[in-house]
Amino acid sequence: MMVSTLPEKQPKKQKVTGYIHSVETCGTVDGPGIRYVIFTQGCPLRCLYCHNPDCREPHQGKLVTVDELIADIQHYQSYLRQGGVTASGGEPLMQPEFVREIFERCHELGLHTALDTSGYVVLEAAKPVVAVTDLVLLDIKSFLPETYRRVTGVTITPTLELAKYLDEIHKPTWVRFVLVPGLTDDPENMRGLAQFVAGLSNVEKVEVLPFHKMGEYKWRQLGLPYELFDTPAASPEEVQRAIALFREYDLNVQ
Repeated sequence: MMVSTLPEKQPKKQKVTGYIHSVETCGTVDGPGIRYVIFTQGCPLRCLYCHNPDCREPHQGKLVTVDELIADIQHYQSYLRQGGVTASGGEPLMQPEFVREIFERCHELGLHTALDTSGYVVLEAAKPVVAVTDLVLLDIKSFLPETYRRVTGVTITPTLELAKYLDEIHKPTWVRFVLVPGLTDDPENMRGLAQFVAGLSNVEKVEVLPFHKMGEYKWRQLGLPYELFDTPAASPEEVQRAIALFREYDLNVQ
C-alpha cells in the first residue's frame, strides 16, 4: 500500500471584514504625528455632544476587508513613519477581531498603532486588541457616575476597569476629557477625574478638548433630538481653567 507524501491542503484563511464609516488619510489630532485614521462603525454610547452620531449603528457603514484597508494604508506609508494608524469611531472595540487584525498587519509594516476608545467594553474582549496597540487614547467623558450617565447614557464602570488594566500592564495612554460648559465642567467632576488619573503610572498626558458646535448639522440631518443647541462652545479661558485644575495634580496636560 502506498502512503501519500503530499502535504495536506490547508483551508484558505477567511478574510477578516468590518464596518467603517470613513477614513482620514492625514490626521493630526488622534495620536502622535501624521496618522491614517479609521472611523469604525457602531457605538454603544449616546453622548449628548457626539460629533459623529452617524457612526452609532453598527451595520450602516461600509463593509471592507482588512486587506483593502492595508492596501490603502500602504499608499500613504511614507508619510506615516513618524505617525501611524489610529482606530477610532464610533467605538472600535465593538469590532475587536477586525481592529486586532488591522493592528497586527500595521506592525508587519512597521507602523505605530493607536486605539481611540471610550473603554465601554467587556475587559476580556479588549485585551487582545490592547496587546497589539502601541498607544491607547482613552476618552473618559466625566468622573462623577451620575454625570457620566447623563453625558453618555451608560455606566462609567467598564471605562475605569479598562483604565486600571492599562495601568497594570504599563500600556502608554493618553486620557481625553471633553469640557462642556454646564455639563462636564463642574470642579468636583474634574477634580475626581484628575485624582483618579494621577493615581495611574502609565498616563503620558491628559488632553482637555473644548466642546464645539461642528457636529450639530449631523443631528439635524439624521432627525435626532439634540439637547446642546443652546450650549456655547468652551471658551479658551474655560479650557485654561480646566487645564490649571488638572495640573494641580502634577499631570501633563494639553
